[in-house]
Amino acid sequence: MKLNELRDIEGANKKRMRVGRGPGSGKGKTAGRGVKGQKSRTGVSIAGFEGGQMPLHMRMPKRGFNNADALVFAEVNLWRLAKAIEAKKLDAKKAIDADVLLAAGVIRRKRDGVRLLGLGDAPKGLNITVWSASAGAVKAIEAAGGKVTQLRPAKVEEKSAGA
Repeated sequence: MKLNELRDIEGANKKRMRVGRGPGSGKGKTAGRGVKGQKSRTGVSIAGFEGGQMPLHMRMPKRGFNNADALVFAEVNLWRLAKAIEAKKLDAKKAIDADVLLAAGVIRRKRDGVRLLGLGDAPKGLNITVWSASAGAVKAIEAAGGKVTQLRPAKVEEKSAGA
């Protein structure tokens, strides 16, 4: 085989469809856009537009408030930690934090931090560092001879307005 004999495998490259290049091209005249009208023109973005009718997203009732600044946590239950330790993915004798949980596949992503929840039985002698933990989870781990370190800053008491 010589360099000038090199070829791509049959079907490896497919030419792009050239629209609007005459009737013999297969996509001539209207170039697959139908006929006339706003949607046949370029630069049209009318997503959610329903022809003047009130759009669905505006007809639906709105309730509550979605805080854009709210923290989103990766939640881990005690049973999941126990299962990971049993499968030898985690070492209960070493310190456990978000990076260790991520590497072990216990959580998919760290997000804004890890929140420990108290469902299931706590593994013995666990030393874990998380953003926050439920009272039940802390109680269960400490009862099993472990320690929970929470990174969440302490709440600041608001001063009364009347000074």
